[in-house]
Amino acid sequence: MVTSNPCYLSIGELHTLLRTRQISPVEIVEACLSRIERLDQKLNAFVTIRAEHAREEAKEAEKDINAGRWRGPLHGIPVGIKDFYDTANVRTTAAFEKFKNRVPQKDAVAVEKLKQAGAIVFGKMNMHRLGMGTTGLESDFGPVHNPWTDAYIPGGSSSGSAAAVAAGLCYATLDTDAIGSCRLPAACCGVVGFKGTYGLISAKGILEGEPVDEAILWLSHPGITTRAVQDTTLVLSVLAEPHEQTMTYDVGGDASPGRPLRIGVADNFKADEEVAALFATAVETVRTLKHDVVTAHAPFEMPRFGDVHAIEADRKTISDRAFRGIDLLLLPTTTTTVLAVKDAGANPQALSAESTMFANYFGLPAISVPCGFDKRGLPAGLQIVGKPWDEGTVLRLAHQYQVKTQLSNKHPIP
Repeated sequence: MVTSNPCYLSIGELHTLLRTRQISPVEIVEACLSRIERLDQKLNAFVTIRAEHAREEAKEAEKDINAGRWRGPLHGIPVGIKDFYDTANVRTTAAFEKFKNRVPQKDAVAVEKLKQAGAIVFGKMNMHRLGMGTTGLESDFGPVHNPWTDAYIPGGSSSGSAAAVAAGLCYATLDTDAIGSCRLPAACCGVVGFKGTYGLISAKGILEGEPVDEAILWLSHPGITTRAVQDTTLVLSVLAEPHEQTMTYDVGGDASPGRPLRIGVADNFKADEEVAALFATAVETVRTLKHDVVTAHAPFEMPRFGDVHAIEADRKTISDRAFRGIDLLLLPTTTTTVLAVKDAGANPQALSAESTMFANYFGLPAISVPCGFDKRGLPAGLQIVGKPWDEGTVLRLAHQYQVKTQLSNKHPIP
């Protein structure tokens, strides 16, 4: 084996090692299981761990790879599934006591796609109960803990996903994002949280058969959490539904600037002093990437939030309303630094979604990437938002920024 600890390698790096037989899926799975055994009692990132199933699937993947039956870059890679998504014969609870014995017979569409690509479904991720909060502290299976320090929240609702990926327990997770609930925990835990244009990834099979408010369905977007933007593109290439407007997701290994972009820096967000300072530094870094940087206005005004017909109409005009003259919009992911558990208290929405919610309302592709650390050593996120169906441009700038800063090379736990 090339490395004694493969848990912080990227999916791209593992892909190369697996193809050249320098590492096996069995070794990868055992390394992750060992890490879960050591760390998850503290982090509480998983609701269900499929240890023995993962071992068997790793052996099958090893046989397939050795026989030349290669399924792609996710073949043999352990991934986690937010406990919103149905998984055949595995309980799917949404961290809700009344669903603790809910065992669906069929995989969600996105879960099935991951399995077909050869990914090893490692387990189901803990989350804020029913996806109804931004702190990650409320779950009928216990709160998730921030891997940097458990005195602070992990963010929510995809709390277990962000904590597990940050701590090297798995390489990617399939999540949801209804008001920022993939991007917010990604910012709090120092990883990459992405959601595409509404409809890019199928949401069929999220608590299938359970009653859900129609407005929530319009706002909720499937999401992806990883440690590297390139890894996000690999997962997205498997999950994306065919669409005539969909762009390419190949961000390029060298992070070359490519076509110069016109990037709008939001001038109307709210943020505390530390977040504003970290964001200003991030903007200066973006300027060094040889793109045109201008001032812009984020479309925070959503007067008809919850009106399904209004949402549909507003999505058709958003490019003209917010992206006239710019390709992308930059703003902080959170309005504050990571909240202390004691300060979040019993408020499930204590971490504000004010800077993320508009991307759900308008159905826009958006990503959060690490942009530095506050004075307590906790991470913060830079949010990049694009036009509908322009995920490729969002991912390209995010990748360039991540390569330039190298911030994702810093991990919370050795």
